[in-house]
Amino acid sequence: MRIKTIVRTGLALCAFMLATPAWTQDSGSDPVTTPNGDTLDMGQPVDEAREPGTLYVDEVFDDWARRCVYIPDGEDVCHLYQLLKDDEGNAVAEFTILKLPDGLQAAAGATIVVPLQTLLTQQLTIRIDSAQPKRYPFKFCTVTGCVAQIGLTKGEVAAFKKGAKATLLIVPAAAPDQVVGLELSLKGFTAGFESLHATSQ
Repeated sequence: MRIKTIVRTGLALCAFMLATPAWTQDSGSDPVTTPNGDTLDMGQPVDEAREPGTLYVDEVFDDWARRCVYIPDGEDVCHLYQLLKDDEGNAVAEFTILKLPDGLQAAAGATIVVPLQTLLTQQLTIRIDSAQPKRYPFKFCTVTGCVAQIGLTKGEVAAFKKGAKATLLIVPAAAPDQVVGLELSLKGFTAGFESLHATSQ
């Protein structure tokens, strides 16, 4: 009997709110009491001013997100970001890339984070479509994963722009005879990378 009462009360409340749409548009902070005695919290306005160092998503380019760090007295530092997932949709790795100033051997810098259970001695291999792969060492591990910080030449950035996907190859520590391939989509990379301002950070 109690369950039926709760269901009836909930349905009545939903119907009452749908019948009074002005309530959902009210930005006031005073609670509202419905005819059946329920109290509705109308919420409090949130100050949207960002704190220094806040990381936020500025724009999305297909499979890439442009994420920026808020700098009050200067230009925000932005980079492209993609979360890599396995075949079952589980988050496995992160790929972050930023544009570097002209004149350097590297046109872009990338940070890749992979699971802690990765066999570090086998390093990280990246292949763009069917091109020859390239291997990079890991630099350190944190509680969130193991990190490789790599440089990409102008030609490699151009390959990213022309390519359809890149594959990150890692070896699990628990299965050193196996190689795990993680797909990095390059859809939207060109527009996203061109939107970045070069940074030395």
